[in-house]
Amino acid sequence: MNLTELLNESRILCHADVVSKKRALELASDTLAGQSANPPSEEIFSGLLNRERLGSTGIGDGVAIPHCRLANCTSAVALLMTPATPIDFDAIDNKPVDLLCFLLVPEDGAEEHLQTLAGLAELFSQSDVRDKLRSCESNAELYSTFIKLAETLGA
Repeated sequence: MNLTELLNESRILCHADVVSKKRALELASDTLAGQSANPPSEEIFSGLLNRERLGSTGIGDGVAIPHCRLANCTSAVALLMTPATPIDFDAIDNKPVDLLCFLLVPEDGAEEHLQTLAGLAELFSQSDVRDKLRSCESNAELYSTFIKLAETLGA
């Protein structure tokens, strides 16, 4: 799946007021649940939290990609968040996180899940991509910047 198809501007949270990993997961869950085809907030939060218990999705360089597969999820969706201040996410490099891309996929979408995670990891592995996303000041700017970068890189 093309990464640009996963997001829309209603799933962008620039300078989100979150101070912890738990609060970031809660806010993402609440925001995603507020959209028609997604499971309830509690189900999303539980799925994301259970995945984090297996090991942090903080991949380093200030990036985390919290993700899970859910039975009641009908199609893959993502939410992009930049916290107002970096948060501890138990990342592999022990650095705080300031770029989070949440991913929900249907339970039977294992292949799509892996391909999408790989695409996101590749996109966020580039320092210029991270820098451009971090410099955004609004939801609209963060959304348009992500879309442009993903399209430019063919993600």
